[in-house]
Amino acid sequence: MASAHDRRTRLLELLAARGRLDVDEAAHALDVSPATIRRDLDELARQQLLQRTRGGAVSAEVAYDLPLRYKAARAAEEKQRIAAAAAALAEPGMSVGLNGGTTTTEVARELAGRPDLTVVTNAVNIAAELTVRPTIKIVMTGGVARPNSYELIGPLAAATLQELWLDLAILGVDALDAAFGAAAGHEGEAAVNRLMAERSARVVVVADASKLGTRAFARICPIARIATLVTDSAAGEERLAPFREAGLSIIQA
Repeated sequence: MASAHDRRTRLLELLAARGRLDVDEAAHALDVSPATIRRDLDELARQQLLQRTRGGAVSAEVAYDLPLRYKAARAAEEKQRIAAAAAALAEPGMSVGLNGGTTTTEVARELAGRPDLTVVTNAVNIAAELTVRPTIKIVMTGGVARPNSYELIGPLAAATLQELWLDLAILGVDALDAAFGAAAGHEGEAAVNRLMAERSARVVVVADASKLGTRAFARICPIARIATLVTDSAAGEERLAPFREAGLSIIQA
């Protein structure tokens, strides 16, 4: 039987896709009892991730933007391989920008043992993990924290980045399209990520195959601003071809 975490993640995904869930339908889809689904929905409602109704649930706004703790278990092995390949691009003495997200969190863990790096981030979880590493200098932006992504956004974050220059920005994205560019689902996150890209000599996007050829609400940067795409082996040549044509260097992990 799937863990409670996995069930609840799947319920949120179904709810985001359908907008409404029926207890019996969800029980059938997840192959568990209706009582189990009711308990899961009650817990997700307690966390304000959905709204309970008689016989099921309807989506709350945040159901479309799953919190980081629910995203972390998805495609974990692929994210770790992508992270290792991206982290290998950072050389001693570099200043490296990291935005928030599950893949960039894995990148931060790969960077943790590297000597003589300065890491600039607007993600409070990444800063917390790297602060205790003596070989890493951490610079954290100000800003208002978003609970879903642990990212700091707003004018205070922008003011910090305006004063810095980065050798490398490694950015996680919600979508990457050869015509539209890199994008995020939240405009506040996109604005800070855009500035991080603008303040960097080289931009690397880390994205698994599911995000390629898709678009999200707010653009981070055009495709021409991106030097390298690091993705997984599931991305076929048909999906990668538009990015090669746009001039991106592609690393498949």
